[in-house]
Amino acid sequence: MSLLGSLLGGAVGDALGAPIEFSSIDVIRRLHGPEGVVDLPQLEITDDTQMTLFTLEGLLLARERGTDPVATVHAAYLRWLHTQGGPVVASDGRLMADQRLHSRRAPGHTCITALRHNEKNNSKGCGGVMRAAPVAVWSRDTREVFGLAAETARLTHHHPSGYLSAGVLAVIVQALLGGSDLPSAVALARAELVRWDGHEEQTSLLDKAVALGPLTPEEIESELGGGWVGEEALAIGLHAALVSPDFTSALRVAVNHSGDSDSTGSICGNILGARDGVTVIPESWLSVLELRDEIERLALSW
Repeated sequence: MSLLGSLLGGAVGDALGAPIEFSSIDVIRRLHGPEGVVDLPQLEITDDTQMTLFTLEGLLLARERGTDPVATVHAAYLRWLHTQGGPVVASDGRLMADQRLHSRRAPGHTCITALRHNEKNNSKGCGGVMRAAPVAVWSRDTREVFGLAAETARLTHHHPSGYLSAGVLAVIVQALLGGSDLPSAVALARAELVRWDGHEEQTSLLDKAVALGPLTPEEIESELGGGWVGEEALAIGLHAALVSPDFTSALRVAVNHSGDSDSTGSICGNILGARDGVTVIPESWLSVLELRDEIERLALSW
């Protein structure tokens, strides 16, 4: 049970799914074998982990300075935007100075556009939920964590399923860090979710993810979607965590499908890393994980 486990788990899941993010399951099997991707010689993170780290840095600065966490996380996202070719902003924290984070790893169009132009949209893409796990440590209050995760996701994604999915993930991680089992954590998050306007789509798919037994990659797509939008990414990542016997097999379920494999892998890793800690993550993966040092520094700074 640790924030470090959640962040490292999410980064590993992100990196395991990254090479197959835009591939169909048929292509994945043809290139990687009947089981799909089961291992990689190097684990390179994507914008999912980049933005997760900037979320945590923003929260750390807000706690240190006593400032509004939504505004401080927004400023952190503008620093991330700069690393992706956006306008120059004030240097704050340490992440923006790390040149490894200036690599462009298929950054989400919605995140880029919303941050660059500060425009409203109706996007429910998964770019809000995939970065929400660090919000779990902001408070011990369930309602406060859900609300902060939703509001930081709503900085870029304005459809309820784009930001309520972030609230659900943050509360699940919060409850797991507090010692809850996974079904109880999901029930706690669901109870908070249904208080919000526009929850119905997310609630319906959340319930489906919990109720279904193990699925083939084809069934994941037909039952839970491709993971490109918030409610689907959360459903796939959570479902993989629920039906799998261990961390390694769960991540392989979470990434091997015809959808947004890095985001669904990241969410699954966030959940199981929070529940089980760093020790369940194979050292063979951690030893080749990009930015492991930066992830550890930030997580241990909380």
